[in-house]
Amino acid sequence: MFSADIVFIVLGLLLVLVFSGMHVAIALGITSAVGAYLVTGRDTVVLSLIQNTFYDAIRDYIFAVIPLFMLMGEFIGRSGATTDLYIGLQRTFRRIPGRLALATLFGNAVFAFVTGVSIAAATTFTRIAYPEMKRYGYSKSFALGTIAGSGCLGMLIPPSVLMIVWGILTEQSIGKLFLAGVLPGLILTSFFAAYIIMTAVITPAAVGETRVRGAKAVGADVAGNVPAGGTDEPEVNSRDMAVSGFGLVFLIVAVLGGIWAGLFTPTEAAGIGALIALGLALLKGQRWPDIYEGILAVGRTAAPLLILLIAAQLYSRTMTMTGVVTAIQAFFNDAGLEPWMVITFMIIVWFVLGMIIDSVSIMLLTVPIFAPIAMSIGWDPLAFALVGILAIEAGILTPPFGLLVYTVKAAVPDKSDDVTMLQIFKGSTPYWILLLVLIVLLYNFPGIVTYLPAVVFG
Repeated sequence: MFSADIVFIVLGLLLVLVFSGMHVAIALGITSAVGAYLVTGRDTVVLSLIQNTFYDAIRDYIFAVIPLFMLMGEFIGRSGATTDLYIGLQRTFRRIPGRLALATLFGNAVFAFVTGVSIAAATTFTRIAYPEMKRYGYSKSFALGTIAGSGCLGMLIPPSVLMIVWGILTEQSIGKLFLAGVLPGLILTSFFAAYIIMTAVITPAAVGETRVRGAKAVGADVAGNVPAGGTDEPEVNSRDMAVSGFGLVFLIVAVLGGIWAGLFTPTEAAGIGALIALGLALLKGQRWPDIYEGILAVGRTAAPLLILLIAAQLYSRTMTMTGVVTAIQAFFNDAGLEPWMVITFMIIVWFVLGMIIDSVSIMLLTVPIFAPIAMSIGWDPLAFALVGILAIEAGILTPPFGLLVYTVKAAVPDKSDDVTMLQIFKGSTPYWILLLVLIVLLYNFPGIVTYLPAVVFG
């Protein structure tokens, strides 16, 4: 039987368990079991709910999409294609101010496709791009802030893990979510690129360039100059560059094109992508020990995530059974709040949680409650999904505990380098602001999100 007491007990218990440091999957499981028991008063019903939820989740092959896309990213990362991509982009932007930062940004945009995880992208480019930007005299704050900020593209550009998780939780089409993220992803990349170029022009010292009476000093990040250390830029074999470039383009076209053309499902596309990535890794010289280690690494990462998703489905069913979503929805309706006020409240919750826990956990805790409320106030499901994903990702950039910033700090290769959290937060704040600008833009113009899915899927 539903009562307000059950709502407070279920939500209160969940918050206590999460903030006490308990693993989110365990907290969700305990809360779900307690909530179901309070409603039914029968332990047999609770056990049946748990058994049915686990069985339904395990037999649903959509869950395989996550480890397969992770495997694709792991093969690409181990192949060295990411480094080739970064160096190739450096050369492409040679005559543009802030070329190394731009190479990091666009490298992240492409790498986002093969990982779909912001933290993975931030870790990779901190190790690849930061030493190079440091050699060219970039300020630590601007360099690391660019890496942290551009890492956020991983959740917008398909095949984003957050989009996959959102689709599973809300039973939305993952293919439509992927397509919905294309235009916002391009807009956000454009925002970031414009900021980088503007900073390089207005504050040339940030990109290692100092101007003295119109002259360019050694260390300037422009054509014809050498890094402050006096060393040449890293060389890449032309064959490796060609293999990496063609392989990545073919991978993107095959996987996303296949999904949007209706040739195969997202899960099948993930399997094909993993196979293509394996072929690219073999062409780049990877052998069985590296491949085996990559498979194990994906298993160690994917298994806890899949357990989280199963626990989240159990939690979602319990929320429906206990009437928590109905109660919260009634609260907002009775309060007479405007839709923008409700969405603002949700965004604030996501920001606060982003300072404490990771993006996937935030989504598992909040989306089963927030998504039905958004639908009840007339929000398009795709538009709300993109706003939610942006807000959740902005949360992990939010001072003072943004997890993405801590990831970048931990990944700095030279531990003797005196990099402070304040420097990274200062450098990443403009990117956080641009994320907010895009959230406001999508709120006012949801057609940006829905246009491509409507054209392709009808």
